[in-house]
Amino acid sequence: MSEHLATGDDSFIQIVSDFICPWCWIGEENLQRALAATERRDDRRIIFVPYQLNPHMPAAGMDRKAYRSAKFGSWAHSQALDAQVAEAGRAVGLNFAYDRVKKTPNTLAAHRLVWREQHAGRNTVPLVRALFNAYFAQGQDIGDINVLADIAGETGLDRLDALSFLVSSEGRAEVLALEATFRVAGIRSVPSIHIGEQVISGAQPVDVMLEVLRRCQPA
Repeated sequence: MSEHLATGDDSFIQIVSDFICPWCWIGEENLQRALAATERRDDRRIIFVPYQLNPHMPAAGMDRKAYRSAKFGSWAHSQALDAQVAEAGRAVGLNFAYDRVKKTPNTLAAHRLVWREQHAGRNTVPLVRALFNAYFAQGQDIGDINVLADIAGETGLDRLDALSFLVSSEGRAEVLALEATFRVAGIRSVPSIHIGEQVISGAQPVDVMLEVLRRCQPA
């Protein structure tokens, strides 16, 4: 269902994102608020497309302070960036508790879990929102399959069934292939939200998203 960009079909909304991207959480929240203001929310099908910001991250993840310090030159600079994101999050009601986040995880398993539910035709919005909240607000290691199984259970899925899936390699090749397809299509940053032929890049404000949704809304 989510193998290609949704061009010309505005009944689909495809969100290319990663669970460690703060702007993806903010963008998803803004999209939900915009959708709530439309009259055709139930007619739209949201598809989450996997995109790893750190595709070469070790499976066990890395110490966040060490990783971010190396990436941004210093821990102080990283904290300043975190503060900016936290402020933007508060403006839309999201709680970024970076003091709780001790690890930068590998997100492949989380993407596989969402892929499985999506592949089965189930609504994955609650699961995706729970994953964002678990990482940014609770500081959980969403690269740990036991943590992911717990989150699955908390959102109404069968925890043991989810864990059994995560222990296997099922969906790995499919998720990696899907991600590669979107990279080849030109996606270089996230979030990237595709509604019909319209593309919303970044965590745009609610009014911007609402304008696009209304422009794409079928007659």
